[in-house]
Amino acid sequence: MSVIDQTKQMMQATLDHYKQELKNLRSNRANPGMLDNVQVEVYGSQMRLRDVANVTAPEARQLLITPFDPQTAGSISKGIEKANLNLQPMLDGHVVRINVPPMDESMRKEIVKQAKKKGEDSKIVLREVRRKNNETARKQKADNLMTEDVLKKTEKTIQELTDQYCRDIDALFTTKEKEVLTV
Repeated sequence: MSVIDQTKQMMQATLDHYKQELKNLRSNRANPGMLDNVQVEVYGSQMRLRDVANVTAPEARQLLITPFDPQTAGSISKGIEKANLNLQPMLDGHVVRINVPPMDESMRKEIVKQAKKKGEDSKIVLREVRRKNNETARKQKADNLMTEDVLKKTEKTIQELTDQYCRDIDALFTTKEKEVLTV
């Protein structure tokens, strides 16, 4: 695998991770992704919520959790409470409903701040990938596996990839910021 392919793969993984982080941040709308990290104790073991139930958002401010096994609804409700997401699950027969309260201004700003910090952290990872792969390319040049002009071209391509992925992270942040700040 070439240095450039390796760089692309590592940077794409960083971008995907950032997308996942943003999904877990709350926005003004109810989003099933809000519950992705919730652990529920069913059948005597800890399981992810999405492995034991279906999570949907029938309305802008409501989540509906439909357990695959109706008997687990109570433990799903307890698991959501334990997750400290500031959400109040309500048991409604064999389903769990969550009304997502509207966010106040300070909460919105805090979430935007978290998204920005996660974006900056992702950019730091991208620059670290760039540094490592430039070192790898220079080492290949030192070992006579690569010529000087191929090294320059590789370093230029790695820099272009870094710039592109940083722009992608900024674009994702801007989209999330709009989504969170829209009342």
